[in-house]
Amino acid sequence: MSLVTQVRNAGVVGAGGGGFPAHIKLVAKADTVIANGAECEPLLHKDAAVLQHRAAEVVRGILLCADAVGAADVVIAIKAKKKHAVAAVEAACAGTRVRVHLLDDYYPAGDEYDLVHSVTGRLIPPAGLPIHVGVVVQNVETLANIAAAAAGRPVIRKTLTIAGAVREPATFEVPLGISLRECIAAAGGATVADPVLNLGGMMMGETTTDLDRPVTKTTAGVIVLPRDHHVMERKLKPAQLQAAIGKSACDQCRYCTEFCPRFLLGYAVEPHQVMRSLGFTATGSERFSEWAGLCCSCGLCTLYACPEQLYPKEACDDSKAVLRAKGWKWTGATSVEVHPMHDGRRVPVKSLMKRLGIADYDHPAPLREGVLTTSRAVLPLKQHAGPPALAKVTVGQTVAAGQVLAEPAPDALGAILHAPFAATVAAVTDSTIILTLLS
Repeated sequence: MSLVTQVRNAGVVGAGGGGFPAHIKLVAKADTVIANGAECEPLLHKDAAVLQHRAAEVVRGILLCADAVGAADVVIAIKAKKKHAVAAVEAACAGTRVRVHLLDDYYPAGDEYDLVHSVTGRLIPPAGLPIHVGVVVQNVETLANIAAAAAGRPVIRKTLTIAGAVREPATFEVPLGISLRECIAAAGGATVADPVLNLGGMMMGETTTDLDRPVTKTTAGVIVLPRDHHVMERKLKPAQLQAAIGKSACDQCRYCTEFCPRFLLGYAVEPHQVMRSLGFTATGSERFSEWAGLCCSCGLCTLYACPEQLYPKEACDDSKAVLRAKGWKWTGATSVEVHPMHDGRRVPVKSLMKRLGIADYDHPAPLREGVLTTSRAVLPLKQHAGPPALAKVTVGQTVAAGQVLAEPAPDALGAILHAPFAATVAAVTDSTIILTLLS
């Protein structure tokens, strides 16, 4: 059986948050494979934990990936400050053709455009993908899952960090479908009465107050903060109010653009121009919205650069939604030239944490031994890029750990979903399968 088939059958997707089915990348041809272990979101430690404790699996996975795509250059990119993880990876790479590339501690080092440039010196064409410059990028946990898939083990667990306002910040291995409430309880519980959760990180993650949300294949971590934290107050403002504030207060200072990592790599991203579109009521908004087309939604403009604490990232997100609805395609220049101030304007993570007001939460979150358990798993049918998978089980059916629960429609982009433990199917809807532990 080919590696592509093994990875597809195991339901492996991008574990860093993107959720792109991993087997799709394995049919490409590339000269370089990069393991993305940058983990640039403040307070998250799951990639470092994977590299420290599953280094041999990551190395095995990246070598399998490199052989599949024909790559000669095989690189694991990790921040130099993650000393224990670096030591483990370097030991696992000894005697192999895999090399370690150390990154500085800046944000967003894990953005694929930035990472590919840092490791190879190549610039991905505007609106392009790493494969367009001969590179395949996989998250380090994805690569560990690829190694497991080659050994016949499907994805039924997730590694994630619970950090912020909790008593015992930690990184856990958990079954898919476990609730965030249970994960937070395992970290000693929240230290605030009315917690708000940042799923996937403070900068690019989703903000929610729903502690009963389930862990999925793309859950990288949870940062718990009090509702009255300044950043949480900003994030919880309604979108219409965010836009109204920007419309009335933006003075076109350009700081959002001057600190934009895509702009500094030479791409046509100018959030200050996108902010102008908030003031248009008739014509012109389409033109200025195009300055958001290549935005990576890193959030630096909103949460770091803007001196008036406006919402350029959110304006860019709205503009990109409009552009997608219109079928917008990049028609500008295909060559890119790095801004001369690129290196000097990189944002250190320590500076970012101070600006966010979370430096006091910067504690280790070591990997706990064992796997958390639960008696109930809520499994969304969409845990990947593409349409939801289609359920293959019925209510009342008994399933074994690792059994297929759902599959993508024929020829549809997606990933197979497996049972995280032996269970009874309690419910099946168009969007979710619920399992209860088999007693």
